[in-house]
Amino acid sequence: MHQPPLVGWLLVVLCTATGAYCLGGVRAGGVGERRAARGDALMALGMAVMALPVWMSGAPSWGAALFAAVFAAAGLRALSLVRRQGGGHHLHHAIGAFAMVYMALAMAAAPEGGHGGHTGHRPAGAPPLTGLLLLYFAVYVVRSVPALLPAAVTPGAVAAPVPARRPELTRACRLSMGIGMVTMLLTM
Repeated sequence: MHQPPLVGWLLVVLCTATGAYCLGGVRAGGVGERRAARGDALMALGMAVMALPVWMSGAPSWGAALFAAVFAAAGLRALSLVRRQGGGHHLHHAIGAFAMVYMALAMAAAPEGGHGGHTGHRPAGAPPLTGLLLLYFAVYVVRSVPALLPAAVTPGAVAAPVPARRPELTRACRLSMGIGMVTMLLTM
């Protein structure tokens, strides 16, 4: 990514914390919840690695190919789950995984630095595809915000017990990953 180091490190912290929370959810809930938590953890931790300021400049030449292979496999797995079980979240995982493949390969193929000593850079990847992915993740983020707003409480209502894995925190983690994707795509 071509982001300033501070932005890269902030993304690393955000995505690592999100991935750690998702890993905690792998042991809780039913089979579907555990599968979703594994997918979320893989995506968040992969984003943390990709956001490292030293990732593209210091990574071995085979690093991007390995990264792309791991996320291509994750994307194909998510697509197979879409075919078998349906569900928008599996499709979202597939789109996210393929966006990670795209970013890894685009950044590996991108020329380093700018033109003639300038600090600018040429965009990596195909601008129309980057724009389409940006649009998808921006809409995802905007549509996710209302789910985080507290529901209206009626007077005299009894509070429900708090489950081990709180759904609003899971939604907040997914929202933070969407914001991270938008940021990473903007800095390509």
